[in-house]
Amino acid sequence: MKRAVWISFDLGVRGDYEGMYAWLDKHEAKECGDSLAFVTFEFENDLPQSLTEDIKASVEVTKKTRIYAIWQDPESNKVKGCFIVGTRKSPAWAGYAVGGCQEGPDEA
Repeated sequence: MKRAVWISFDLGVRGDYEGMYAWLDKHEAKECGDSLAFVTFEFENDLPQSLTEDIKASVEVTKKTRIYAIWQDPESNKVKGCFIVGTRKSPAWAGYAVGGCQEGPDEA
């Protein structure tokens, strides 16, 4: 299967940008702004797992590496996203608004 995917990456100051750029170039990714790319990715079973394995084969991952993938699920027709490497951290804008909402799944 092929799926359109947006890849957002934060590799830290000493991250393996050369490996990430090589992976993006290999997959003919389109630049979409700082650390954001659009790619058509071919996989067999699980998209997030396949992306993770493929990227980790090209990119040296450290504890600071964060890579987020966004795609449209054909079964539910919802846009989904998840960290395929790393985890969410507190955003720079945390605490600016009064109140707030609870964390939930990333889909629409």
